[in-house]
Amino acid sequence: MSTRPPSRRAVLAAGAAALLPARALAAETPLAAPGAPAAVPGAPAPAALTAGPLSARLRPEPAPPVPVWAFDGRAEPPVIRIRHGDPVRLRLENRTERPLSLHWQGVRNANAMDGVGGLTQAPVAPGAGFLYEFTPPDAGTSLIRPLVVGGASEPGGRGLSGLLVVEERKAPPVDRDVALLLQDWRIEPDNTLAPFGVTAFAASSGRLGNALTVNGRPAPETIEAAPGTRLRLRLANGCNARTTRIRFDGLKAWVAAVDGQPTDTFEPLRATLPFPPGTRYDVLLDVPAGADAKGSVTALIGQGMPLAHIVPKGDPVPARPPVGPIGENPRLPAEIKLQNAFRRDIAIAGGAAFDKAKPEAPPTFTGDPARIWTLNGAPGGAGNPPLFTVKRGTVVVLALTNATAFPQSLHLHGHVFRLLHPLDDGWEPYWLDTFLLLEGRTTRLAFQADNPGKWVIGATVLERFDTGLWGWFEVT
Repeated sequence: MSTRPPSRRAVLAAGAAALLPARALAAETPLAAPGAPAAVPGAPAPAALTAGPLSARLRPEPAPPVPVWAFDGRAEPPVIRIRHGDPVRLRLENRTERPLSLHWQGVRNANAMDGVGGLTQAPVAPGAGFLYEFTPPDAGTSLIRPLVVGGASEPGGRGLSGLLVVEERKAPPVDRDVALLLQDWRIEPDNTLAPFGVTAFAASSGRLGNALTVNGRPAPETIEAAPGTRLRLRLANGCNARTTRIRFDGLKAWVAAVDGQPTDTFEPLRATLPFPPGTRYDVLLDVPAGADAKGSVTALIGQGMPLAHIVPKGDPVPARPPVGPIGENPRLPAEIKLQNAFRRDIAIAGGAAFDKAKPEAPPTFTGDPARIWTLNGAPGGAGNPPLFTVKRGTVVVLALTNATAFPQSLHLHGHVFRLLHPLDDGWEPYWLDTFLLLEGRTTRLAFQADNPGKWVIGATVLERFDTGLWGWFEVT
């Protein structure tokens, strides 16, 4: 496959463009960090989460299987379910050929368990293991994805993703709770995954795939249920780079949580939601009734690609009461007091550039492949000084400016934030940990820095993370 960068048209339409045709363990050496749990005498042995090679069918038959990486020898990504207040005890065993660590995107974690290899822990070497042990403070849907400084794209692009679902002690009244994890894959004509570390991809839109899976199987998934069944869909974008939008066709859907945090339920505008990498939504809907009833969750790629079909089957069930909120998170502040906030500007720069005289020409990059992207003039590095340091409990307002030619999907570790209105006169009515910053724009976000440690803010497009688009701040 050619490694030429995409054209201007392809880049600017990336969210809507069509997909391309298509056991001896070494000693553990975690970095010391505040908040690391001590071993509990008599505690049960942790469950194992083993990463290793597998052949998986990523496209419909008769296409042959593709060599990928997976957890526990299964193409279907793990969905780990616990009840709120229960601990997570998982030992990652690395049987791949690359260093690994696992970030739990959405968990306001103890810093030592955040899973940024090279910053919050030593990467887990091939043949070694690491115990992740923490108790999530919030209920919600979190994404499990590899995150090693300089080496996140390959394990992510080879398939290592999953979900952590922390269920409420008092769950909302639904009949079924269904997780849907979107991934895409870049497959070569010889049925292997395309090479990693391609500068042209890292400097532009990232590694966009040519095959789409949901829960490790070729899309779409089919969900059969009796008419009137109330579903809770947990939708997560685990792609390396693909930003899209999702639309609910033939379905009346209510968003009940964004990035794992509950919100007042709302119907999406035009039944459509933005869906950059790392984003999660909890959506409530009732299976439609009627002889010709049908519904789909569709990714707006090309003419539209269904991710899931909702198929009525069986006798109707009694109607549920109207959809309502799933409950507030009492561990988050009711408001953010901005009057005495600590403020910091962060400028995102770098990447490929377009030639205005040749609008159809692909973007080009001629700089250092190891530092394609910068925050405030420096590519990400554990040895860098922090972007800022604040005391625990400080309200922080960040003004992030995207001076690149591409939309940037960004994730704040260890915290959740509100997007501010332009005049500090309010904020969007939901908590986030991931958002999309369009090119040429400045967006301000506010959060209470209440979690001590070193925390990343950086790209969720993993090729960009690998080539500099991240930084870290410290809460003391």
